[in-house]
Amino acid sequence: MISPTSARFLAASMAAVAVLGAAAGAAMETGFPMPPGQWAFTALALLLPALGWLVADRRPGNLYGWLLLATADCLGLGALGVGLLIVSDSGRPVPVTVLGVLLASLFVPFYGLSWVFVPLFFPDGRLPSRRWRVAAWTAGVAITMHWLGVLLASDEVYVISPIGGPLGITGPGELVVAGLGGLGQLATFAVALVVLGSLVARTRRSTGAERRQLRWMTAGLAGTLGGFLLTSVFLIVDSAALWLGLVTLLGAMPAAIAAAVFRHNLLDIRVGIRGSRFFLVFDLRPTVDELLSELAPGLEEAEPGEQLGRLAGAVRTALDARWAAVTLADGTRVVAGSEEGAAELTVPAGQGRIACGPKGAGRFTGDDRRLLRALAVPVGLAIQSAGLAARLVNAQEAERRRIERNIHDGVQQEIVALIAGLELARATGGDSAMLALLRDQARQTLDDLRELAAGIHPSVLSQGGLAEALEERCSRLPVASTVHVDPEVRVRRFPDEVEGAVYFTVSEAVANALKHARASALDVRLALAGGRLQVEVADDGAGFDPATAVRRGLVALADRMAALGGGLDVVSGEGKGTRVRAWVPVHD
Repeated sequence: MISPTSARFLAASMAAVAVLGAAAGAAMETGFPMPPGQWAFTALALLLPALGWLVADRRPGNLYGWLLLATADCLGLGALGVGLLIVSDSGRPVPVTVLGVLLASLFVPFYGLSWVFVPLFFPDGRLPSRRWRVAAWTAGVAITMHWLGVLLASDEVYVISPIGGPLGITGPGELVVAGLGGLGQLATFAVALVVLGSLVARTRRSTGAERRQLRWMTAGLAGTLGGFLLTSVFLIVDSAALWLGLVTLLGAMPAAIAAAVFRHNLLDIRVGIRGSRFFLVFDLRPTVDELLSELAPGLEEAEPGEQLGRLAGAVRTALDARWAAVTLADGTRVVAGSEEGAAELTVPAGQGRIACGPKGAGRFTGDDRRLLRALAVPVGLAIQSAGLAARLVNAQEAERRRIERNIHDGVQQEIVALIAGLELARATGGDSAMLALLRDQARQTLDDLRELAAGIHPSVLSQGGLAEALEERCSRLPVASTVHVDPEVRVRRFPDEVEGAVYFTVSEAVANALKHARASALDVRLALAGGRLQVEVADDGAGFDPATAVRRGLVALADRMAALGGGLDVVSGEGKGTRVRAWVPVHD
């Protein structure tokens, strides 16, 4: 697929070819100073490439912009070809004449594209239905027949060059070529009339902004065909009717497209006045990639809740909605704008949903729905991130309360009892037996403090590393346990948050095996492979059904792993033991 930069360069190049070709052709045809008619032609020839460039530059994936540019190039190069033929009539070499004939013949595909494909693919670059494929192929063949007829016919049939057609066929093939060209022209015009009838029917069936857009295209196609008929009738008469026909032939279609774009937001282009100097502002609705590129710096720095607010605002702006809301699975709701009126557009986004209120002007279109579905992907990721952050906060709060409860109910009471014993010993002149008892109480308090610290962040983890901390943790277990550590992991240190997450995952898995599974043996494995630090805890306990069991502790650990970009899974079965696997990415 072509990159955005390449697409912009290609669109600008095609537009430049159309504009320069038309301007150069007009100048070569009459010389300078050009008469008003040539200036008018040049001005009209600028409309189509400008519209095509605007669409293709901002919507490279939309076929319609490239179709407009191809049509404009046929017009511009055709005008250049006529200019070359005028120059060649003054004694230029034959190759110039041949090039001029080839370029001038591009007026034929210009007419065909303007009559059939530009209105047929209106407004979104797609056929109205699959049934129109036959008409499109028929028009393509007819345009090719007409073009070959013009290019290869003799001067008696089509006068394409003032000094004669250098590629013209004479003799028996002359009638075949002439018939081929005439039949192609009639077939192209017939398909154009069918397309005009379909536009009328589509206009009657449609409503709202789409109906107004189709009205403009219907008028544009009618004006183009009418202009062609006028120029054909008054071709040899320099009259007002001829000039009217040329103006409608070249300007009706671009004018209709411009009106549909600027008056009815055909391609999400809005026109406004900026400031006191009356600058026109062309506000193209950004694509999903453009929106995310613009939002990315702010989203990286924002908290999850703030991310949802910014994304809701982006949805509201992109769809021109009065309000937009992002709702999480737990009912949390973030709204951008003033929530007035019922939601008119709702799509799921991860574990939540996005809802949009009434549109600022008109109704939501198919493009609006496609854009909202595309935006639902990053919004869903933000919802998932917000939910993960909330669970982590809840888990941290629960852990804080557990530590507070353990200190209050355990160590604090022991210290109070120790102080009371010391006061009694000082008052009574305690003997050696009392002092020995107080010493044992102090040692027990110290052991309890160390055990409590091990549940927060063991000192051995900070000093000796992950492997030594896991071995020390498992050495104090009341059941048989083995710890297997890869040599590379044993001599390497990892970030504190990584080592802490892995250590507490093992601690939780071990505690569950002892408390709930009644395991008699444990096996812990720590390895580094594929840029991942992996740990596995397996026991021979009773096991459980993962589909029905409540695993609050492991859920919190899984969230902690997910926050580091890793994951955790549990494999178990009743009577088959349990295997807890966790991993987290690490970098060299």
